[in-house]
Amino acid sequence: MNILVTGGAGFIGSHTVIELYAAGHTAVVADNLSNSCQESLRRAAQIIGTDTIPFYNVDIRDKAGLQEIFEQHTIDACIHFAGLKAVGESVSKPWEYYDNNIHGTLTLIDALRQHGCKRMIFSSSATVYGEPAEIPITENCPKGTCTNPYGWTKSMLEQILTDLYHSDSAWNIVLLRYFNPIGAHPSGMIGENPNGTPNNLMPYITQVAIGQRPELGIFGNDYPTPDGTGVRDYTHVVDLAKGHVSALSAIERGCGLAIYNLGTGKGYSVLDVVSAFEKASGVKIPYRIKPRRAGDIATCYSDPSKAEKELGWKALNGIEEMCRDSWNWQKKNPAGYICTEQK
Repeated sequence: MNILVTGGAGFIGSHTVIELYAAGHTAVVADNLSNSCQESLRRAAQIIGTDTIPFYNVDIRDKAGLQEIFEQHTIDACIHFAGLKAVGESVSKPWEYYDNNIHGTLTLIDALRQHGCKRMIFSSSATVYGEPAEIPITENCPKGTCTNPYGWTKSMLEQILTDLYHSDSAWNIVLLRYFNPIGAHPSGMIGENPNGTPNNLMPYITQVAIGQRPELGIFGNDYPTPDGTGVRDYTHVVDLAKGHVSALSAIERGCGLAIYNLGTGKGYSVLDVVSAFEKASGVKIPYRIKPRRAGDIATCYSDPSKAEKELGWKALNGIEEMCRDSWNWQKKNPAGYICTEQK
């Protein structure tokens, strides 16, 4: 299939493009490069062994830009990553998050249905569970009250896509709820490349390790967990990317509306990750305990058995491989990508 990948130059998107080609599919990437770099796709093309990956510098709110893509390419399905994703920023800029994530997705859906493409895999998040009613979290766990506008955009978009399917059963939609993607491609050629101060744990750790930051801040050590720090389900980004390819099989067999957790089913604390990274890299990570962040919860990890049973997907990499590949990427790219295109 030829897949439209929105946000395909980003962290998860670029890794997914590689796995799509590895599985015999092709991709067309739409990305406005607001938090990504086209260099990721140039490197992905080298890994794949192709001259170029079709790319459009298009914002998903741009109807004319999307129209051009559909005029130039036959699109069989869409994997939709594009969206703003910083939790803290969403609190200070809620309008921008609702405009970009919800308005943008509605514009994308309209373009898809106008061109007869009613197949979508949506990049959702475990944040839709809020304070989870059960641990480990299954797909039957009720959605909860989100603690920030970013989370609400994911929850609202899941509802929009659910209503869309119920109104028109010709749609086939897969909602993939991620937990905590980390790691990088084993080649070290592509990886996580945040703008400014990282919002996620692993890129902050690697930037401390490379000497760009003096220490890691750990938000809270008084949670009811084995070592007092928050416990999360960390998943290797390559495993996550392969999960999207597996989800295409559900689309192809006419799944209707399907929901899957993509995680390892194992919880690691912040200090577990720091320890594993130190072991993988040989670099000591200084850290300082800070007050808890509003909205953080103590423990969040998945039961991913539904994805294994129905999609044949299972995370194969452990925390050691995640740390190893994150460090390999950062060592080889201490400044991340060098972006030459205009933002």
